[in-house]
Amino acid sequence: MKVRAQLTIENKLGLHARAAIKLVELAAKYDSEVLFITDEKQASAASVLGLLLLERSQGEQITIECDGPDAEQALTAIKALIEARFDEQV
Repeated sequence: MKVRAQLTIENKLGLHARAAIKLVELAAKYDSEVLFITDEKQASAASVLGLLLLERSQGEQITIECDGPDAEQALTAIKALIEARFDEQV
């Protein structure tokens, strides 16, 4: 099953190293393949460097695509982390 959603990066620092690590760790808990997509680039949630190269700042859009047996659960968890601003206080 393939699901996707478009979200806005809300946290002040954007998709920086700590946020990327949290995304990689979270995505690793699921059997589905997780991709992060911008207008020009895409990166697997298995790669911290790949996520950093997407260069997403506060207020910018990103599309998350999950494909696999637990795609809906993976997407729900990733959306929650992004909407919680990666649990950052800043």
